[in-house]
Amino acid sequence: MGAGAWLVRRATATHHHPAAASHPSSKPVARTISQPAGPKPPLRLLTGTPLLEGRVHVHVGAPAAILVDAHTGRILWAKRAHERRKIASLTKIMTATLALREVPWESTITVDKRVTKVPLVKEGLRTGERVKAWKLFYALLLYSGNDDAAQLAISSAGSIHAFLDQMNAEAGQLGLRDTHFTTPSGVIDEGNYSTAADLAALTRYALRNRRFARLIRTKRIQVHWSRPTNSKIYLNNNFLLHSYHGANGVKTGYTHASGWCLVATATRHGRKLIAVVLDSPNIYGDARQLLNLGFSHS
Repeated sequence: MGAGAWLVRRATATHHHPAAASHPSSKPVARTISQPAGPKPPLRLLTGTPLLEGRVHVHVGAPAAILVDAHTGRILWAKRAHERRKIASLTKIMTATLALREVPWESTITVDKRVTKVPLVKEGLRTGERVKAWKLFYALLLYSGNDDAAQLAISSAGSIHAFLDQMNAEAGQLGLRDTHFTTPSGVIDEGNYSTAADLAALTRYALRNRRFARLIRTKRIQVHWSRPTNSKIYLNNNFLLHSYHGANGVKTGYTHASGWCLVATATRHGRKLIAVVLDSPNIYGDARQLLNLGFSHS
């Protein structure tokens, strides 16, 4: 999970501001997933060795992290960026990327009974209810609903299994050699992994979709819903959107196995950066450190 929503029975005032998320505490246990030895093929969406390596010192508590120029793909700074790790709801970046391609934005979706049985966190989709697809996309990326991920997977490919095949095929086509998906939501970490470098590359690709870029920078949205709910408010719990100048995405994630994870983007003076931190004791502090580093070295 990694984002929040309020579900209300009638429309509420539109001037509410979500409370700041507290910083997660440190966890001493390493969560590295073993990987085979051998040379690593270059990522197609990232280029170069870390530009600032050896030139600057920055303390990042996350055991794996990366900073990338979003426009050029140039790697600016990296720490164990090719280490395979569990990624929790950062998985939903790929889910959204594929579903936005396959599911028409204004289409009406009938909720499949299978999605109501997925593990928490769920927004509470009900079997048979009819929902506009665009509402599911907001719920997927702001609230981080695992039932939304399952429904979009089914709507995209006919089944979750078929969608997983598409996710892994897409990862291969994008050159994400250290990424594998076993769930469209990230709620189950077994066999579901990626790296800081692969996630930065995936984010560069996902940002080419304007709807994706608009979704991830949305701080709050209220949508009408069928009775008896009537209305829902989704709050984006990526605290950087509220506290860091120029922040405009992307996704938070957390499970006990993955620790706290974040893919963050920010734009200043026409320059856009991507920062990824995995299993961090302080995702927002680490992301700020990396983004500040990038913006201070043009």
